[in-house]
Amino acid sequence: MSNLFDLFRKISSEQSVPSGPVTHIVAGLGNPGDKYIYTRHNAGFMAMDYLAQKYNLKINKLRFKSLCAETAVNGKRVLFMKPQTFMNLSGEAVREAADFYKIPSENIIIIYDDVSFEPGTMRIKRKGSAGGHNGIKNIILEMNTDVFPRIKLGVGVKPKEYDMVGWVLGKLTPEGQKELFTCLEKTPEAIELIVSGNTDKAMNLFN
Repeated sequence: MSNLFDLFRKISSEQSVPSGPVTHIVAGLGNPGDKYIYTRHNAGFMAMDYLAQKYNLKINKLRFKSLCAETAVNGKRVLFMKPQTFMNLSGEAVREAADFYKIPSENIIIIYDDVSFEPGTMRIKRKGSAGGHNGIKNIILEMNTDVFPRIKLGVGVKPKEYDMVGWVLGKLTPEGQKELFTCLEKTPEAIELIVSGNTDKAMNLFN
């Protein structure tokens, strides 16, 4: 069966990392382990894997309870993170990195799955409640704020016959993977706009 990563295109855009401190964090949420690959709840990890292709990175350095890499995004030094705490404790990893680099919440971009929208749908927000998402709930708890930009990736509205855990830990169909990929292609531009202070433009383009 074909999978999402068969669609990834190797894009060589390696950039030198600027000197100075990290100013922004981009964290994609998910659960570590092979059994969670391609599950709806791992849309954030899939986005990070696409970004790794885009920026020619290996997100594999273990720091802050996460797999990490640093790169340049529009002249800013940005830390990319895949928290390894499992979804419900994602905030522990994000808070450790934010505390270390003294990064304000407004400069922390979270990418994650959303069951309110069908695959292929992206929503960008500056702030907001967890909306029932346990990873976001833990980030709000650990950071003591809900003011951080987020990129939400639709993974399909839960059918009535599924419970929520079963749905988000279920795997996307090949068609769903292709539809999600259309969102992943947009994430680099969305991140570049947000990092550059153009969140409103990102929202207008992609919401």
